[in-house]
Amino acid sequence: MTEEAIKRAAGLACFNNPEHIEPLGGGITNVNLLVRDGEEQFVVRLGDDIEEHGVMRWNELAISQAAAAAGFSPKVVHFEPGVLVLEYKESVTFTEADVRNPEHLPRIIGLIKRVHHELGARLTKPVLAFWPFQINRIYINRLQSEGSSHKAVLPDMLKRSAMLEQAVGPVELVISHNDLLSANILDDGDRLWLIDWEYGGYNSPLFDLAGLASNNGLSEAQEHAMLEQYYGASSSQFWLSYQAMKCASLMRETLWSMTSEIHSTLDFDYANYSAENLSRLDAALSDFETNRRQS
Repeated sequence: MTEEAIKRAAGLACFNNPEHIEPLGGGITNVNLLVRDGEEQFVVRLGDDIEEHGVMRWNELAISQAAAAAGFSPKVVHFEPGVLVLEYKESVTFTEADVRNPEHLPRIIGLIKRVHHELGARLTKPVLAFWPFQINRIYINRLQSEGSSHKAVLPDMLKRSAMLEQAVGPVELVISHNDLLSANILDDGDRLWLIDWEYGGYNSPLFDLAGLASNNGLSEAQEHAMLEQYYGASSSQFWLSYQAMKCASLMRETLWSMTSEIHSTLDFDYANYSAENLSRLDAALSDFETNRRQS
């Protein structure tokens, strides 16, 4: 797969003399390559639509272009079916520990808030909505019909998803990233960048905040501070809705991995990833139920 990807990248019309091409780590949906063309470097993302995950490359392109125009993401240099070429930024890719670092976390939250408030104005094309509860219903229905090895836990997940959706209540819609893994945050020493907009779309701000927390192991104290920084108000008024969305985020990541176990051809241990996220989901649901009883 890597050899085929390198060959395809080398033949792209946007390059003059792509003399050095190497794989970039971190991708669990696409093949990512670093290409040196003369004195410049580029990132080539190779991946077609992924129907089972709702990934539509026209949507990713539209949001990537808007994010670049707003200064949140690297410039889009070239695109064609199955290919997205981006300007390379010399930077450090964050780890989960970096996200939890008290020096970095307020910067990340500030960036997320700016994205939510500014990115929509930069769009020039229609984009998708990303409503996690509908996404989770679709995943569950599909996994049941495809005979997933996780079939036994799916009916309970469907009931819990409906309960969580009701608990979230009314929401504000913004353009969200919707996949705030640490590897999608870059630091060039002066500023932060967000990459990988394949799941971008209209959603509640709570989903990005919840995803940031659940994907990177934020402490409860950090979660409260995050909500207070983002909303400029006491976290208590958002806490139960936030916890419900955190459970939805973890459920979506779990179902995404269960689906990838069936469909993905990439070399990644999806079964272990499913187990890890299912454990996180169980813990989050327990916390949510405790807080709901006390509220």
